[in-house]
Amino acid sequence: MKAHLWIPRVVKWMTVCLILTSLIDSVGCSSSTQGAKTSEPPVVEVVQVEQKDVPILTEWIGTTDGVVNADIKAQVSGYLMKQDYTEGSFVQKGQLLFEIDPRPFQAAVDQGAGQLAQANGQLAQAKAQLTQAEAQLAVTEANQVRTQLDVDRYAPLAKQQAITQQDMDNATQNNVAAKAQVQAAKAQIETARAQIQGATAAVQAAAAAVETAELNLSFTRLTSPIEGLAGVAQQQVGALVSPASGPVTTVSTVDPIKVNFTASEQEYLDFHRRYSTPASLEAARKGLRLELILADGTVYPQIGTYYFADREISPGTGSIRVAGLFPNRGNLLRPGQYARVRTSLKTKEGALLIPQRAVTEMQGTYQVAVVGSGNTIAIRNVKPSDRVGAEWIIDEGLKPGERVVAEGVQKVRPGMTVNPKPYTATAETAGK
Repeated sequence: MKAHLWIPRVVKWMTVCLILTSLIDSVGCSSSTQGAKTSEPPVVEVVQVEQKDVPILTEWIGTTDGVVNADIKAQVSGYLMKQDYTEGSFVQKGQLLFEIDPRPFQAAVDQGAGQLAQANGQLAQAKAQLTQAEAQLAVTEANQVRTQLDVDRYAPLAKQQAITQQDMDNATQNNVAAKAQVQAAKAQIETARAQIQGATAAVQAAAAAVETAELNLSFTRLTSPIEGLAGVAQQQVGALVSPASGPVTTVSTVDPIKVNFTASEQEYLDFHRRYSTPASLEAARKGLRLELILADGTVYPQIGTYYFADREISPGTGSIRVAGLFPNRGNLLRPGQYARVRTSLKTKEGALLIPQRAVTEMQGTYQVAVVGSGNTIAIRNVKPSDRVGAEWIIDEGLKPGERVVAEGVQKVRPGMTVNPKPYTATAETAGK
């Protein structure tokens, strides 16, 4: 009898629980529906499409190099006795870098000096002989004049038979002998002059030998021909060096420093076709201002200028070698560094600019979210071209002044109403 009374009570309580559960579900659904109806549009950050003239920057990969790289090589054979500079230091023009053993070359100078002195002695002797021969010629000519006078005086007397024929013959023979002596004296003079000429040539040869020996002696002191940075010594003290051996070190001028880079043939042609005369082309080249981005991403503080373009375009790569000059007063830049060279070769007038983050790429198609009237989203295809810093130039698909979503692109859909706020670029984005 008690069990029958307990069962109706359980059924009654279960019915009450079901009614309460239904009421709670109905209240919850009503609350969620009301919340969905009152939710606000998503907040997005927008930016207006900006129109202005924009310089188009072009970058190339370059390497630094000395304007002059002087290889210091031995010009005579010998042993290195001393290194007189600190590797990697700045050296002056004419500064001593290495010394080669000078003793063999000093001996050659001394020997040449002795030979020169001997040749000068022989020249002096030849000149003395010439003087003696000239004096002898004067004596013989005087004797010949006297004998000729005797002949002239005896000739009329012999016709008158005032003197013997023997006296006349003696006078005539004496005159002939005197003339022969004059000719012999003249021959001695010519011989003396020839000896002087030979002695002079010997003096000149000895002097040249001395000069060569002194030059070779000077070559034992290896000095820097330029002012610049000296590299690592390629030969050590005690090494045997010669003109056939490699450089003992290299000195480079690094202020200004040269930066070599390669431009494509298309860039070369495009730049040159803008100028109709050589003068305007040269002025445009001199007007280029080059920026250097170092390996750590920092921008070198000094602005570079155009230096030269190579004489040919490489048939293998289709590029031309170009060089710029950058001031390097603190010697921060060293030959062999890699860097990027950047400059503006042209200006795009009336370009439309938006942040790069506002552009979405999907399978080769570029899209932006445009906020139209009523803050409604429209997805539009665009055609971007060059990038300028953190912005992108849009050639097609946008108009000046239109608003595009720069932050929150992922949460918008076509036709969606949004709550636009001004876009604020972060420091990281603005610095790109």
